[in-house]
Amino acid sequence: MTTNRIAILGAGAWGTALGVTLARSGRAVTLAIRRRAQLEALRSAAENAAYLPGVAIPPTLALTDDWRAAVTGAATVVMAVPSRMARAAFAPVAPTIARDATIVSVTKGVEADTLMTMTRMIAEAAPPAARVAALSGPGFAAEVARGKPAALVAAAADPAIARQVQALFATPALRVYRSAAVVGVELGGVIKNVIAIAAGISDGLDLGSSARAALITRGLAEMTRLAVAAGGRAETMAGLAGLGDLILTCTGALSRNRALGLRLAAGAPYTETAADGQVAEGAVSARAVRAIAVRHGAETPIVAAVCRVLYEAAPATAMVEELLSRQLKAEF
Repeated sequence: MTTNRIAILGAGAWGTALGVTLARSGRAVTLAIRRRAQLEALRSAAENAAYLPGVAIPPTLALTDDWRAAVTGAATVVMAVPSRMARAAFAPVAPTIARDATIVSVTKGVEADTLMTMTRMIAEAAPPAARVAALSGPGFAAEVARGKPAALVAAAADPAIARQVQALFATPALRVYRSAAVVGVELGGVIKNVIAIAAGISDGLDLGSSARAALITRGLAEMTRLAVAAGGRAETMAGLAGLGDLILTCTGALSRNRALGLRLAAGAPYTETAADGQVAEGAVSARAVRAIAVRHGAETPIVAAVCRVLYEAAPATAMVEELLSRQLKAEF
């Protein structure tokens, strides 16, 4: 029998931010933490110093490292594990999740080997697929956790599930819209991270505001082409999960993907992790995004150029030269 409790799997920045936000709003929330040492640190300091320093964990937010216990009886299970570890973390607890529970992915990534989006992976591991949703859009964890205003979008194939997730995550400072365009919402959250690396390279090379605007605009064109080719809707890319998240990630000072681009422009060797130990998801997803584009025959020159800088040791300046020397064409 399910209760109205929410179980959040993964205590990184975003999982913790959502747990803190929902607990402050009076929801019954359990945050499932992977490592015992991290659990003890959170309990001792009443904050997640590794991911969200300075944000107090409300006493009403339950903490555990027993993931099966966390999901048992929960009405909503939130998957907040990075994409490359998502299946390995989720599959063992999937049989314990109630069949009438709603499962919400807040992970912005795809599986590297299967190229599945997170909702597809979840539906495969814990059917039925009708109760799976995605929550995405422009929100930095540190800002959301501190109660700063933001807007997200809840996407599900079943309108009733989309409404349920929308209502669940809506708080006085967090406005949530709903959508049925699950594919586009998820892919927008993945591709924009790769474009943000390019924007960081542009800023790091001091190419100016005009170049950044061009990258964002043409990056949006790539996101739209690829999302539509994969079965999404063009209008989704004009919304929060597309343009909104793209602008945030390409321009925000808290963007790890933009920060990676800045480091690459300065000649630093490529690493997935930032100085704070957190992962730039665009670096993890770039190969998969390129593979999805190849699968669907979608033209994505910015993604391709970023991949060459990341994986083929091309200098950051080569990305600029490659994009500017492309054959002239009509915009639309």
